[in-house]
Amino acid sequence: MASDLPYRPKQGEIPTTPGVYRFRDAQGRILYVGKAKNLRARLSNYFAPLHTMHERTRRMVTTAASVEWTVVSSDVEALQLEYMWIQEFTPPFNVRYKDDKSYPYMAITLADEAPRVIVTRNRKIRGAKYFGPYPKVWAVHEVIDLMIKVFPIRTCSDASYKKAMATGRPCFPGQIGRCGGPCSMRVSIEEHRAIVDDFVAFMAGGDQRVTRQLTARMREAAAAMDYESAAVYRDRLSAVEAVLGKSALVLSDDTDADLFGIAEDELAAAVQHFVIRGGRVRGVRATTIEKELDIAGAELVDQVLQRTYGGADAADIPRQVLVPQLPDDAADLEAWLRERRGKNVTVGIAQRGPKADLMRTATINAQQALLLHKTRRSSDYVARTQALTDLQEALGLAEAPLRIECYDVSHLSGTNVVASMVVFEDGLPRKDQYRSFGIAETSDDTDSIYQVLTRRLAHVDDAPDDSVPEATDQGEDVVVTRQKPRFAYRPQLLIVDGGRPQVAAAERALRDSGHSEIALCGIAKRLEEVWLPGEEYPVILPRTSEALYLVQRLRDEAHRFAITHQRKRRKRDITTVLAEVPGLGDARIKALLRHFGSVTALRGASPEEIAHLPGIGPKLAAAVHSRLIAR
Repeated sequence: MASDLPYRPKQGEIPTTPGVYRFRDAQGRILYVGKAKNLRARLSNYFAPLHTMHERTRRMVTTAASVEWTVVSSDVEALQLEYMWIQEFTPPFNVRYKDDKSYPYMAITLADEAPRVIVTRNRKIRGAKYFGPYPKVWAVHEVIDLMIKVFPIRTCSDASYKKAMATGRPCFPGQIGRCGGPCSMRVSIEEHRAIVDDFVAFMAGGDQRVTRQLTARMREAAAAMDYESAAVYRDRLSAVEAVLGKSALVLSDDTDADLFGIAEDELAAAVQHFVIRGGRVRGVRATTIEKELDIAGAELVDQVLQRTYGGADAADIPRQVLVPQLPDDAADLEAWLRERRGKNVTVGIAQRGPKADLMRTATINAQQALLLHKTRRSSDYVARTQALTDLQEALGLAEAPLRIECYDVSHLSGTNVVASMVVFEDGLPRKDQYRSFGIAETSDDTDSIYQVLTRRLAHVDDAPDDSVPEATDQGEDVVVTRQKPRFAYRPQLLIVDGGRPQVAAAERALRDSGHSEIALCGIAKRLEEVWLPGEEYPVILPRTSEALYLVQRLRDEAHRFAITHQRKRRKRDITTVLAEVPGLGDARIKALLRHFGSVTALRGASPEEIAHLPGIGPKLAAAVHSRLIAR
């Protein structure tokens, strides 16, 4: 029970005011920092019965040796103090951020006599104006190459500039048309500064103004029959359109916002931060978050915003921040951001229109980034070796499980029950040995697990090259060919998706098949617990364990493969049903499925909606509808 924790404060000692609390271990190291509007109400959650806690929270409070708190006068002050202490002490149980890299920026050195444009990862150049970040270095160079065609400003080094101005000879980049500064001897310092101002205004969102000005100048030059100047303005206008094509208009011209797409699982999260200025996406930043405690949803959003804007300059904080979920202290966050920016800031959810479309795009990118993060981690040779060693130790195996098979069951309300088997060898997927199974109609996952493993274990003693022979009669000779083997090699470890009931069913299948020597475990998704046969309590793999990432990937891959097989089967079933309708051939069946997008949508369509499809009249539509309803 939580009362066994020796450092639990006495009843009434904890104040009910806003504040920041810290858990420390026996050596005084800060393990976790959190904020609360009501310290007593918040801290009481950490002293609830231990068996009711999330495993990682239970591990934190049992590792800690003391808890202390600091009272503040407002929720906003609590937020500021929490951010400051997290940055100072980097507590191991708070979420940890890991950028993919130090992102490149485009910088304009406005403090120089003749400002130049550079690509840099240094955010501390005195007097510089920054744009970005950009996901790739080549993306910054590509934009600069296009921009200097429109606004020819200085690109040469400071040494080249000083030498050119001292000698009166153009710098080398200026001689080949790559530098438009005063050192090229084409413009004065004042003229160059005006071009720089236009460059900055354009990058800050003045797209339409610049386009209008260039168009007007081109027409004036053409009217005056100054065709050479008109051609220069035309080329600049084309370059502007090329730059704009790199960042399509997604919102209204006056929109300045930061948009955050987030994808997460129990152990990690990926954040895609879209920087929108002047209605265009000016930069994208990806961050990976490793979670120690059970933090998700709105609480994770709160942490992301604190981390993003805690050290940001006022100019980098936009008018609007768009998030997938509103934090509980959204009003306090707005007040904190407003104080840092010096102007009004709103935090909201993109619910409809172009903003919601962009949020979906950011979320999809975050999902892909999270998948890539997990895949890279489990594909690294050192990480794979460590994962197999950790798994061997955690499960008490005699040897590292070089061949692991994972099973998952998928069904649709008890129908179309299918199961999948995915295979990892040496920590990597062997997709050529994946298998799928059809199962007799049942909604009982344990029975399905038993069926599948019984069928698989019937072939566990087959030789690796054992295959199903196929005889064909060719005249007087009977030719026997070998098809692809059903299964290959004996697994060292079987994993089932589920907890104690599923593991018990799998253990029964192993026992009935006479193969109890094969190791077995199950992974329960809710808390990422690993269950062993006959054990009352699960094995908890550390969050940073490579073994947990490997088991997670196996489970996710088995789930994906089962869902894919089920969808193909449902589509095949509906195609068979539609083929029974007189007058409905393969081409019309494909057109129906392509038009409605899914079997569910087709089943829910009325005869009139079906009849709208070219080539299907009212009579045929009625026949299709009645056949689907009867099915």
